[in-house]
Amino acid sequence: MGFLALVFLQLLVVGKCYGRPATFLQDFRVTWSDAHIKQLMNGSGIQLTLDQTSGCGFASKSKYMFGRVSMKIKLIPGDSAGTVTAFYMNSDTDTIRDELDFEFLGNRSGQPYTVQTNVYAHGSGNREQRVNLWFDPSADFHTYSILWNRHHVVFSVDDTPIRVYKNNMIRGVSYPTSQPMGVYSTLWNADNWATRGGLEKINWAQAPFLAYMKDFDIEGCSVPGPSSCPSNPSNWWDTQPYQQLSPYQARKYKWVRMHYMIYDYCTDKSRFPVVPPECMDGI
Repeated sequence: MGFLALVFLQLLVVGKCYGRPATFLQDFRVTWSDAHIKQLMNGSGIQLTLDQTSGCGFASKSKYMFGRVSMKIKLIPGDSAGTVTAFYMNSDTDTIRDELDFEFLGNRSGQPYTVQTNVYAHGSGNREQRVNLWFDPSADFHTYSILWNRHHVVFSVDDTPIRVYKNNMIRGVSYPTSQPMGVYSTLWNADNWATRGGLEKINWAQAPFLAYMKDFDIEGCSVPGPSSCPSNPSNWWDTQPYQQLSPYQARKYKWVRMHYMIYDYCTDKSRFPVVPPECMDGI
């Protein structure tokens, strides 16, 4: 078999298990306020708009079971207090929702952007952590990714882990293992809680608020699809190197937690007088 034929065959086999979005139009759909989403760069990027009439949102056309999703995001510049730009995975179910969240909380000019992560598993959430970003995320695009496999969920910023949620089902802790999730993004008014607990309101004189996204990438088992895909041990996201952080990643993760973490539900004794079991190993 020739080299090109072999490559083509490999792409066919892989393609049954996961998709890699090429354009917004091909792989996503607008979920609300189509007029507030503008395609850029022939569909490889988009602009999200929030004004006094509406925010907006979009979602992947397919759901996926395990894998990694990422996109490059350029957040709202200047006075963005009260706004939230979100990038997340969601099972789109109510009582037993699974969800993995990036929420970028707007700020007053000159203050750091805060990113909140949260994990819902089998309907159970309230696992917020907050990190101040160590750069200006409105000055340029940065890559935000979620790796999800049977061992852990890893939230990363430019390949630096900022949150690890391990599979602690052995301790009776819920973990998302049974429901496929779609990829979502929204831009919306959350000034009742987002900035300093709701003390800082949106300054509508600064509207419209614009966020930009590009280079959408989804690698996972598409559902519906081959039932054998999610359990295939040869999926790269399930292989040994992705079952735990590398020593280098672990050092970067420790650096983020030491210098930039500003809230961790694991240490919030007012909410959790008894330490949640998944927090006992320091993750």
